[in-house]
Parts: sequence; C-alpha cells; structure tokens
Amino acid sequence: MRLTLIALLLSSVASGSGTVLAADLTLEPREIVETKAVYGQVQPRNSIPARARIGGTVVELSVTEGDQVETGDVLARVKDDKIGFQIDAVNAQLSALEATLRDVNVELERAERLLRSGTTTAQRLDQLTTQRDVTKNQILAAEAQRSLLEQQAAEGAILAPADGMIVTVPVTEQSVVMPGETIATVAGGGLFLRLSIPERHASDLRQGAGINIALSEGPAVGRLAKIYPAIEGGRVTADVEIDGLDMRYIGARLPVDVPVGTRQGLFVPSETLTTRVGVDFVRVRVNEALVERVVVAGDTQRIDGEDLTEIISGLQPGDIVVTQ
Repeated sequence: MRLTLIALLLSSVASGSGTVLAADLTLEPREIVETKAVYGQVQPRNSIPARARIGGTVVELSVTEGDQVETGDVLARVKDDKIGFQIDAVNAQLSALEATLRDVNVELERAERLLRSGTTTAQRLDQLTTQRDVTKNQILAAEAQRSLLEQQAAEGAILAPADGMIVTVPVTEQSVVMPGETIATVAGGGLFLRLSIPERHASDLRQGAGINIALSEGPAVGRLAKIYPAIEGGRVTADVEIDGLDMRYIGARLPVDVPVGTRQGLFVPSETLTTRVGVDFVRVRVNEALVERVVVAGDTQRIDGEDLTEIISGLQPGDIVVTQ
C-alpha cells in the first residue's frame, strides 16, 4: 500500500501542452460567509388569548388544542346564574310598571272627561299627566336595565379573536372562571423562527441576511427580519422570516446556520478533484507541464449555481487549475 501511494505521488507530474486554455481556472480567493449553528424555535406571529368577559361557570367548551378557528367563532360559553335572576326581577318590575301605566291612562281619560263637565280640577289632570310621564320613564329605565343584563349574558360567549389555530385550552367544562381569565389561546398571522445567539456574535449580525434552515422536506433559506437590542442572559434574540413552516407544531426547534462573519477561501469545481487511495488530486498547469497536486479538500458549497469545493491546502492564489 505504501509503495502504491509513493508511486502515485511520484507519477503526479505529467507531460502536456503548456498553453493555458480558456477553460482553465486561475485561482483567486473568494469571500465566504462564516456561519454559527444554532437552533431556532417556531413561534406564531400573533398569539392572542381569548378571555372571559364575565365571571361564571363554563357550561360549553367547543374547541381543543389543534383546532383551526376563524374570527368570531364561539369557542366556549360562560354562564352566570345571577344574571338570569336579575333579568327575571326586572321583568317583574316592568310588568308592575306597565299595569300602573294602564291605570294612570284610565284615570287620565276619566279626569279629562270630568274636567270638561266641570267636576274636577285642572290640577288633578296635571298630577295624572305627570304620573303617566314618570311611569313611562320608569318603564324605559327598566327596559334599559334589562337590555344591559341581556348583553352581559350574551357576553358569556367566548369568541375567537383572530383566524388561526388553538394552541392552549387551560380550562374544562364546569370550571369557574373570573372576568379576564384566559379560556383559549389562538396562534395566527403565520409563523417565524426565534433565535437565541451568543452575544459575542452580536456585532456580526446583519438585518436582512440570508439564513440557511434545515426543514423536514429539505433545506430552505429565510431572512433575518429583526434583531432585538436587549441582550438577556448573554444572548441576542433575533427573528427569521421563512415560508413553508409547519403550523402543526408551535415551539418546534429547527437547526439554523446564522452568518456571523466572512473569510477568504480558495475554491475549485468539484469535478476537478480526483480521489485515489484516499488522496485528493487537482491538475494544475506549471510552465509547460500538467501537474497533479495533492490537496486537502474542505466542504462543497453551491455558489452561483455551481458546486465548488474549498481547498484547504495544496494550492495557492494564481495557480491555474485544469478544468477539462
């Protein structure tokens, strides 16, 4: 094996035309982006709680985690029995006032007839007219109070505040809730990735930079949409916008390559590398000869629509690589 390797290295010099062909590649350093591997967490753009507007008992719960809802859908109903009793009391009060109004109207008609015949006074007629107006206003006030109570009862319906998916339902039927308590949380408005990056890379982050993301269906590219100025726990928070995130799992973690700087590197087309007995070779032109150089190859990247392999050692800027 050692003799074979030595023979291959000794045979690396091959004769050939010294003319530099147009297809040959003169190596020049390329600027490449250094990345930091982190995890991003899937977050909804809007996370809106659907809250109870009145206190009472949850008598109906029509959603569970994972359900899709639209704005205005009824998620649950809260009932306060006291409101029903108050409405009954107002209805009874209205019945009494309406009966009083009927009696006042009858007395007022009789007083008008007696006044025409001269057997009663105008003062009595004025008293009955005032009593009728007061009773009417009392009826209006009672009806307004009943409308208020009916509106409070209607507010027992918990409505979806936005289109989206139900992510949490912290209550069950027959639970007792207070006004303002969360009945369900709706995630909507699309998804984004939230990153937590070590603060030593904060100065290298650039808003709008492309972010490579590994999705289950394949690699994707997102955009660094927002960098938050506050550093907490030695980490910078940033948001990445990307299409095609799976809405089924809120909080899922995805591997992300964040650009944190640049460096110079030498790249050759991947097809120009030849591997024999575990050693990589690249053909270059030296004066009037073709020479196979032993190189140490790095990662292969897709740059400008072409697969290029980084050469860590073995070549230098200005070398002419034979591509055909």
